[in-house]
Amino acid sequence: MGGLRMMAAPFVVPGPAGVAVHTRLKGLTSADEKVLCLVGDHLASLASRDLKTRCAAGLDHDSEQWAQRKQVLTAESSSRWAGSITKATHDQWALARRGQLAHIQSLQAGVRTIAHRLCLPLGEKGGKHAPGGYRSRTEWHAKSRRLHVLEDRLKAARADWQAGVVRVVRGGKRLLNTRHHLEAAQLTEEEWRRRWQAGRRFLQADGESGKRYGNETLRVTPGGEVSLKLPAPLAYLANAPHGRYVLAATVSFAHRGDQWADRITANRAVAYRIHEDTVRGRWYLTASWTTPPVRTMPLEAARARGLVGVDTNADHLAAWRLDEHGNPVGQPLRFGYDLSGTAAHRDAQVRHALIRLLHWARRHGLAIAVEDLDFTAETTREKHGRRKRFRKLISGMPVARLRARLVSMAAELGIPVIAVDPAYTSKWGAQHWQKPLTDKNRKTTRHDAAAVAIGRRALGHPIRRRTAPPRTHQSDGYRHRTVQASSVAPGREGHRPRIPGPRTRSVGAGRAANAVDQNAQHRPGRSAEHESWQQDSLPLSL
Repeated sequence: MGGLRMMAAPFVVPGPAGVAVHTRLKGLTSADEKVLCLVGDHLASLASRDLKTRCAAGLDHDSEQWAQRKQVLTAESSSRWAGSITKATHDQWALARRGQLAHIQSLQAGVRTIAHRLCLPLGEKGGKHAPGGYRSRTEWHAKSRRLHVLEDRLKAARADWQAGVVRVVRGGKRLLNTRHHLEAAQLTEEEWRRRWQAGRRFLQADGESGKRYGNETLRVTPGGEVSLKLPAPLAYLANAPHGRYVLAATVSFAHRGDQWADRITANRAVAYRIHEDTVRGRWYLTASWTTPPVRTMPLEAARARGLVGVDTNADHLAAWRLDEHGNPVGQPLRFGYDLSGTAAHRDAQVRHALIRLLHWARRHGLAIAVEDLDFTAETTREKHGRRKRFRKLISGMPVARLRARLVSMAAELGIPVIAVDPAYTSKWGAQHWQKPLTDKNRKTTRHDAAAVAIGRRALGHPIRRRTAPPRTHQSDGYRHRTVQASSVAPGREGHRPRIPGPRTRSVGAGRAANAVDQNAQHRPGRSAEHESWQQDSLPLSL
């Protein structure tokens, strides 16, 4: 096993820590939309100002400054709106900080790879763990210039990291850059402005346990009535007591509606967010809450009845059912999805593929085994060089989306998910399982074989199949099997079950009475017919 990296043990994936459901705000009047825009734009200006203050503080920020920021915002909104804004600002700054660290690590990996390849002679071939030299002098010169560019970027990023400087765009950097390419995006300036304002609008409030219906700022009653607390400068827009505005639209949650109703009836915290889809001209309400950690099923119990091995690919999920001994059962299944189009379409495709997989697993009462994939370090241009097609394939795989969706949907259906180390599953699956599982009626793909390998690793079995028996008539003519039953396996020395009908040309059915008795067979070092002589190890012809 020299040269192979250590593989992590399989584990049962813990369930999600929170729940989020959304629904459409139907029946809004023009006055309701106007109020929502005014409130969202006013709070957006406060959030932008607070984010600027937080970014300027950098690493010197403390709880006292947080209290001061909240006090300033309270005078122009309310204490609860101020709390939601400051918390959202803190989360956004922390997210930018983590992204900055990931960017630094990516730059470091690129610098190391280029520096290593520049030191090698031109045209030198690389190995499995290290790339070779560049192909030509022209490419070597271009990469040497790129090395200086990456080193400058790395130096600037490290300086920002040490100083605590982050750069955040409320509304999204991608949408901001679209402003300079309106023709390519097929947008007018007015349409872009509407999207920009909708993306920056702030209409979200954290829940509070013990308060009425779990939220005092954005409140939704069990009957579906939606009301919000107006900021102090917009209190004149109120149409209900205590400075509140009640929307004409009523809502209901088709998904997890019973759980949501149970929470608000018990006055448990529920966070809400209102946002506008400018493309469709619709408004939506999202409700979210945290769930207590649930003790995961033990690994042995999860794989007691077998499981379903699943191989994740760029356009489908390859699945194959395995019994508790690691043997493939039935036919492989494929659950396809199309990741072209909008983000909503891609998300719907992933959910549709996963729900079919989960329903199939639940019908058979099986767990699901998947690879613990993480391609954050595998999509860099410097690592794979000219392999643009391979980089595009890896980048197109919805790893994070599939993982999050699978865990949450499986927890809802009570299906355990086992994560395994992804090392060598595709390679070893194709080597040991693709050809044996292929016949004239079934063409096993490399992905199907990888699903078998994933399932066997989750069950604790080696991926390699049990080897074929010796090719010669004597046990020492070739060699024994390299993968045998364990010494503690029950029945390993027992008689084979009687099979009706002729078994071989020499032994009839039911006549192999001494099949287990090693002394009754001519073996090296064994007595034949219980006599005392030993077989000579040298050929008789010598």
